[in-house]
Amino acid sequence: MRKLLITGGAGFIGSNFVRYVLNRHPDIQVVNFDRLTYAGNLENLVDVEKDPRYEFVRGDICDAEAVAAVLDRGIDAVINFAAESHVDRSILHSEEFVQTNVSGTLNLMELCRKKKIGRYLQISTDEVYGSLGASGAFSEDSPLAPNSPYAASKASADLLVRSYCRTHNFPGIVARSSNNYGPNQFPEKMIPLFICNAMNAMPLPVYGDGCYRRDWIHVRDNCAALDAVLHHGEDGEIYNIGARQEYENKEVARKILRELGRDERLIAFVEDRPGHDRRYAVDPTKTENRLNWRPRIPFEDGLRETIGWYRQNAEWVAHVRSGGYLTYYARMYKERKRTLSER
Repeated sequence: MRKLLITGGAGFIGSNFVRYVLNRHPDIQVVNFDRLTYAGNLENLVDVEKDPRYEFVRGDICDAEAVAAVLDRGIDAVINFAAESHVDRSILHSEEFVQTNVSGTLNLMELCRKKKIGRYLQISTDEVYGSLGASGAFSEDSPLAPNSPYAASKASADLLVRSYCRTHNFPGIVARSSNNYGPNQFPEKMIPLFICNAMNAMPLPVYGDGCYRRDWIHVRDNCAALDAVLHHGEDGEIYNIGARQEYENKEVARKILRELGRDERLIAFVEDRPGHDRRYAVDPTKTENRLNWRPRIPFEDGLRETIGWYRQNAEWVAHVRSGGYLTYYARMYKERKRTLSER
């Protein structure tokens, strides 16, 4: 593999994966293809933007012409992070999730098939399995039972990948990760929202009774797993990625408040959202055993590090919350246009 296309590479997990690949694989060139929606932020990648092995191309996976053009840059493999991913937004604007997560994935795969791309990795989520009881964990063979428009759109994309593998002998793989946390996560998601609110002595909105359980994996551990899947996974397979670190939402809120020295009275229990899954947990045994991967970062250590990152990057937080980071794009494109005109 010489040249890797990462779609959605300006987002949270995508930007961390761009950085991981550039650090881990000095022989790989990375093309980051991102539409730059509200959650896509090139400030996440300022430290690598001048790396000669890195290139950014602005584009939408739903745009066939733009996708075809970027695939013609000598791409050997594609990893698709591009997605609408916030459950609350999917409840209000489901059509956007179907457009990007389903139609966009289909468009991307079809063009990869026509251009004979050698490997395609679809980034999915544990939410496609639906809600789980008090014990046990989902395996890769568990039935899909999504309960939100977001999860349904991701499950649909997974099934499209499966169909292409079976119908077209397409070199596709699906990776389903548990809840990620870490630096550069847009503060609409739970952990960065709680951290940012706690830093400013603002209420931490906890849905329902706060007893919803999630398995939390640090984004660097997830990137290591995805890298193993990309390089060593088998075509047509599904790989679950989890850290076996489950916590109730209210417990996570308390941990954040304790670390920041804030009063637990900042926890505000709010009206539950529709279709809220009680518990997620995936069994990562297949990924661990077949790909020789293990999560390395304990939740307590990773959470402390993440809190430290948000404390040290208050300007980044202010930019993304205000939309001010969009001026970075305007400046970048203005400079690029001037450079091209001078050639």
